[in-house]
Amino acid sequence: MELVISDLAVSRGGLVVLEGMSFTLSPGEALILRGSNGVGKTTLLRTVAGLQPPAAGHVSAPPESLAYASHADGLKSALTVTENLAFWAAVHGLGRDRLEQALEAMDLMRLRERRAAQLSAGQKRRLGLARMLVTGRPVWLLDEPTVSLDQQSVGLFARVVRGHLAAGGSALIATHIDLGLSEARVLELDPFRAEARPSVAAGFDDPFAEAIA
Repeated sequence: MELVISDLAVSRGGLVVLEGMSFTLSPGEALILRGSNGVGKTTLLRTVAGLQPPAAGHVSAPPESLAYASHADGLKSALTVTENLAFWAAVHGLGRDRLEQALEAMDLMRLRERRAAQLSAGQKRRLGLARMLVTGRPVWLLDEPTVSLDQQSVGLFARVVRGHLAAGGSALIATHIDLGLSEARVLELDPFRAEARPSVAAGFDDPFAEAIA
């Protein structure tokens, strides 16, 4: 499933922060988003994910092809590791086999009966990333996915991404660290920084979406 970004501008708090972006992400490809703090990496991913409207330009991809993982892990603290993944697998209509693969891939088998509230920050992050595997969606949008992960877990994540790419998926990843994905393209966002000005798409929805991020 191809993701096509055409002359895209995105806004934060009613102000355009990035503009003039055009790129294509094809099956089997990973694209790393880099840039200084506050440049708009999260805002870009939220716009691509459909959580807020573009200030200008277009995002072309079927909404059901996209899976977004933000700084929040999307976990239910009262449920166990297995129950959390089972919930998301059911939401996306996938079976138990995908759940078991996700547990194995992110080294969660020994934690499968532990409640999410009892996990460390790194373990929660691994569970949040395992959730991507049970969505069944081909285009992954990942915002700083390795926060709280140790070096070994970063390696696990890189292998999971490579497996996803090999299966025909793609990944758009905002990160400051080297993930060890030498095959990934890199897009530096600072050249697309906009001079602060009001967004024509701003209004109630845009600031509200940022307020609840």
